[in-house]
Amino acid sequence: MDIDDLKFHLPFITDSRLLEAMGKEAKIIEIDKGKSIMEPGQFIKMVPIVLEGSIKVLRMDEEGKELFLYYLEPGETCALSLTCCSASKPSEIKAVAEEKTTLLAIPVLKHEQWSDEFKQWKDYVSSTYQSRFQEMLKTLDAVAFKRMDERLMRYIVTKMKQAKANELHITHQEIATELGTSREVISRLLKQLENKKWIELGRNVIYIRDDFEELINK
Repeated sequence: MDIDDLKFHLPFITDSRLLEAMGKEAKIIEIDKGKSIMEPGQFIKMVPIVLEGSIKVLRMDEEGKELFLYYLEPGETCALSLTCCSASKPSEIKAVAEEKTTLLAIPVLKHEQWSDEFKQWKDYVSSTYQSRFQEMLKTLDAVAFKRMDERLMRYIVTKMKQAKANELHITHQEIATELGTSREVISRLLKQLENKKWIELGRNVIYIRDDFEELINK
């Protein structure tokens, strides 16, 4: 990728030397929707930065149950990946392309080198740790303190913002898997929201009112 493309996708990187290094050392990877780019137990060989599309990051337990943690949007990378890279440990998360996604893959050795050489890279890594820590605190709070109906409504808001749409193409089972509950529970709670006329349910699709976030905050 040339310097102008990097500037367009990563406007917060202004150090010309860092941009040149990224253009020289990084690779572009195209990921199809639904494809896993990282699995628990795999050793991470690159730091992925999202250029286009989005990545869904999940935590899995020993039985294979999944818990949604956060999304990676354009310009963002994964703090958990950075941690595993620095400690030379296998991945503890699963990362899946939520849509067709373009990644900038930074070699692990370059990540470590750039942390010492470029202040902007070090600052980018630090801000990533901070923002993802806050995201995981929200997830922990939701699991520990919020009822499932509250978690579901917040999940719907997150999906709306990620998709930039009021129409979510997703199954009840997929929602249940990401929230760590059963399909029956999710179906019942979605039906309650439909009875309130806050959403409308179709076949593997949820239509959501424009003021949904305002309604749940009242």
